[in-house]
Amino acid sequence: MPDRSSFARAPRGVTLAVNVVLFTPHGSELAVLLTPNAARGRTRGAPPSDSLRTDESLDQAAARIARDALGSAPSFLLQASAEGSAARQQDHPQVSITYFGLVPDAGTLRASAQWTPLSELGSLSARQKQDVDAAVTAMRAQVDQQPIAFRLVPTTFTLSELQSVYELLLGRRLHKASFRRSLHASALVEATDEWRAEGRGRPAQLFRYAPPRRRRPRRGVRFDLL
Repeated sequence: MPDRSSFARAPRGVTLAVNVVLFTPHGSELAVLLTPNAARGRTRGAPPSDSLRTDESLDQAAARIARDALGSAPSFLLQASAEGSAARQQDHPQVSITYFGLVPDAGTLRASAQWTPLSELGSLSARQKQDVDAAVTAMRAQVDQQPIAFRLVPTTFTLSELQSVYELLLGRRLHKASFRRSLHASALVEATDEWRAEGRGRPAQLFRYAPPRRRRPRRGVRFDLL
């Protein structure tokens, strides 16, 4: 049963917008999906956004906006922040709800949409940068709370590939040996019988995500152990 809090209705006279900041791996950093918003007369790229419809919850609105921008659903979607103001200013809504989502593969996008590295978002407005910053903060807070990094790797992967994803999400380098100790202590991965050649070194063993077998809270990697 959906959480009642996810069914928000904007009181008469109050404008409510849902923003979705979508992240995907892009080289050595994360990229954000930017789209023009023709409905609001905006041609400059910005994270996809739309008003909440009367027949949907916040979560449903975020999922719809993400699908419209991507052409498919993201692998993970979660509310990041909520901002409000006492009065409407210019074209900004009075209440703005921001979600963040993860996309494992950049793939084929809708027309005019593009992935832009986090380091190249200088064209965004101050409010849009605030939304992206809130999404980044919320995403990083989730890394050691639940295993969201596995949403960005294939079914089987090397531990080096997984570490690279964690480093992208956290925005910092991790010590290899400490990362692997923490990973195994979390019991989040299990070895397969497959191996993959990586460069000129020895082949690397492939692993898969090992979901909990009993009903208990979702786990992440506790980086305070690193």
